[in-house]
Amino acid sequence: MHTFPRSVYSMSNIEDSHICVVMVGLPARGKSLIAQKIVRYLKWLSVNAKSFNVGSYRRADTPHPTADFFDTGNLEGERLRRAAAEAAVNDMLRWFEHEGGHVGILDATNSTRSRRAWIEERCKSKGYDVMFVESKCDDEDLIMNNILEVKTTSPDYVGQDPEVAARDFRDRIRNYEKVYETIDEPHLTYVKLINVSSQVIINQVSNYLQTRIIYFAMNLHITPRSIWLSRHGESEFNVLGKLGGDASLSPRGLAYAEALPGLVKDSVGDKDITLWTSTMKRTIQTAKHLTYPKKQWKALDELDAGVCDGLTYKEIEKKYPEDFRARDDDKYNYRYQGGESYRDVVIRLEPIIMEMERGSDIMVVTHQAILRCIYAYFMNVPQDQSPWMEIPLHTVIKLTPRAYGTQEERFKANIPAVSTFRAKYTSANMGGEAAIFDAERAKLPISGAQANGVITINGDVEAVPQKVGAVSVVGSLGSNGGTLVVE
Repeated sequence: MHTFPRSVYSMSNIEDSHICVVMVGLPARGKSLIAQKIVRYLKWLSVNAKSFNVGSYRRADTPHPTADFFDTGNLEGERLRRAAAEAAVNDMLRWFEHEGGHVGILDATNSTRSRRAWIEERCKSKGYDVMFVESKCDDEDLIMNNILEVKTTSPDYVGQDPEVAARDFRDRIRNYEKVYETIDEPHLTYVKLINVSSQVIINQVSNYLQTRIIYFAMNLHITPRSIWLSRHGESEFNVLGKLGGDASLSPRGLAYAEALPGLVKDSVGDKDITLWTSTMKRTIQTAKHLTYPKKQWKALDELDAGVCDGLTYKEIEKKYPEDFRARDDDKYNYRYQGGESYRDVVIRLEPIIMEMERGSDIMVVTHQAILRCIYAYFMNVPQDQSPWMEIPLHTVIKLTPRAYGTQEERFKANIPAVSTFRAKYTSANMGGEAAIFDAERAKLPISGAQANGVITINGDVEAVPQKVGAVSVVGSLGSNGGTLVVE
């Protein structure tokens, strides 16, 4: 069995690390979005990270508070908010101690020196490091965008009139402004992000993992944007059921390339997007008719199958039976002889993820394994499940990160293609005309991974909706299960 060695991220450099990352800032400054992105990034790199949102604890007793609840003169509101903070900190400390946590994020305003001193004392009494991340913003356009985002997505305003919610939220911000104290304590470890990283101030950073978190945070922005993902069109190797190679597109793949501009036109509109492909022929050919500025990335090339490159799964099972089974046992960590594992791919994709977080609207045309890793990052899919997700051919996936989750839309071209999905512990004869996905001919509903529609995520993503006619039902993505809300 060929597996990836102990990761520099998940083991040797962090196994003794316990860092409490404390978010700081007024409402509508993107704190929750930044906190979620840090957690997602670290978990993607095999670091045990978790966010503890104080608002979630507060909502247990006060689910829909008005702005008056946050007034400094409201003693009962202050008591309940302090109780929520204490519950969140206590849970975080227990998580460090009993669940092997490495980075816990306390997501709240933490807007006064006294509150920060209390958190620091609680964490350091247990021997845990503390690092503060302040998002400070006086750009009115950015603030207004965040207010509009919150009024439509925050659990505090579910079911409320959007305009009423927006006015109340502005009043809440004013209450916090009365007591807000920016970080200037000289002894604290902190990074201050001013106007979405237009200016960054760093103070008293002491270890490797803190440096990684800060570097990632410096590349973030909180302005709205979307990411469009597509596999290359069906290739000649896909038709034959072969892995890897640098094959050209099949006739159906060429048809998808011609149809792709129309498929994304309504979704993209007049936005200035950048198009990324791998260096392989099938992705370059797929992007040929798209008129956006193009960039090729070697890091987006397909997972290297090593000695299995150019073989079918049946041939691999016959020639390397032990490896065939070992890969199914632990597909994320298994490394092809002379090739790569999914874990290897994640490491080489880190610069890609940084550029995606730094940039604005981007479209990526690449390969199945690569898209699984990118999709898993944005949708917080667990590592052991990500290699088994079905990412179909001839389908565009649009992801829009939001403050409280990621919105997903899928657009399927009406062009048949083979299925390249092989379920765990099966010996599939992939490719060939018999494998062409044709829901109409098969008299079956299309699979979840090929459904159009808008998906609003509640927590981790493990399912997508199926559409049978005009009816949406919940179905699994690959071999995963789970629930979500379909709009």
